[in-house]
Formats: sequence, C-alpha cells, structure tokens
Amino acid sequence: MKSLLGIKAVLFDLDGTLLDRDTSLAFFIRDQYDRYSHLQVVDKDIFVQRFIELDNHGYVWKDKVYRQLIDEFSILEVEWTELLTDYLNGFKRHCVGFPNLMNMLTELRNSGMKIALISNGYGQFQYDNFKSLSISHLFDEVLISEWEGLRKPDPAIFIRALSKLGVEAAEALFVGDHPENDIRASRAVGMKTAWKRNNTVSSCSVDADIIIENLGELTQYILS
Repeated sequence: MKSLLGIKAVLFDLDGTLLDRDTSLAFFIRDQYDRYSHLQVVDKDIFVQRFIELDNHGYVWKDKVYRQLIDEFSILEVEWTELLTDYLNGFKRHCVGFPNLMNMLTELRNSGMKIALISNGYGQFQYDNFKSLSISHLFDEVLISEWEGLRKPDPAIFIRALSKLGVEAAEALFVGDHPENDIRASRAVGMKTAWKRNNTVSSCSVDADIIIENLGELTQYILS
C-alpha cells in the first residue's frame, strides 16, 4: 500500500465525496413527489428516474430540471419556481454521508490533521447541506465557490484554502470525485491527490496519487 508521508492537512470536496448526493437526491425527490399531488400524474419511479437523468449529477441547475419535467409530463397547477424553492429549503433534510464519514474525519482530527472543505455551488445551499451531515465541528475551514468568488478548477481557490490552513501544497492532500475540478486542479498547485472513485469515470483516465472506494480507506494511507 502506498503511504502518503508528511501530510499535515486534508481538504475535501463535498458532493460525491463526503455527501452521497445521488442517494440524498433520490430521498428528496421521492419525498417531494409524495407531498405534491400535482406531480402524481406520472408514476413515482418514472418521475424520480427522469429527475436524476436531467440533474446530471448536479451539473444542471434545478430551474432547468423542473421546467423540463413540467413540460415533459404536462404537470399543471404547480409552478417550477415553487418546486425549486422547496428543493432549496428541503434538500438539506435528506442529506446522507458516505459510509465511514464520521469515523474517518474523527481519526484525522484526533491525529492533529487540519481539515478543510472546498465546494463549488451556491453558498448557503451548500453550507446547509454540509452542516446537515453533522461534521462541521471537525473542519478548520470551509470554502464555497459563491462566497469565495472563485470556483474549482481555478487554482486560486486551492491556494486560498492552503493559506488559511497555514500549510504548503506539498503538505496537503485533496480528496475528490471529479477528475478535472478536484484531482487535476489540486495536483496542478502541488497537492497530493486522492480520487474517490465514482461510477461515471474510468480510473485509467484519473491521475491521482491514490484511489479509494470507501472513505474508511483514507486513514490507512495517511496515518499508517
């Protein structure tokens, strides 16, 4: 097993890395469908599946998703704006983390490691989702693109995070699921990288120092 020596800080992406966004989204959509009878002109499983397809792992904003769903399924008597507001206010109540999230972060924290989050997205929405995982007390810094005026893969957001933590790039590990925004971008500023494997990208195309399937594996590389 490859060991990552000299790491003093670990920085994480949120969606798809700490937050199991796909599962969380399915939980939310099913709940929204049950609460809005106007959506029930189509079978629940069909509605959920189509929402997930249009969402494209969060890379399509929900105004477009809801407009498309209303048009495709001829949904009447509810506006996309109402559904979007419900999403913005309610998604945080359905957020779930990946297995071993809390144990992994606690081990890192107890070892003296500095911990930070760098997430693209809307500030309050992302922060609410992050807070809902009950892990914020373990983090030294939280950088969200809207609030920072920067977004991955811009190297400046990584450099800002490193400066806030007081560590050099070579002393830090970035953990993420996106080959470009997370892995290539953090590697370009001199950080070590850990790719949390996802099902949409081949590992052959990801140039990371380590590849993990489960968050619980991370401490083995850093602390052993």
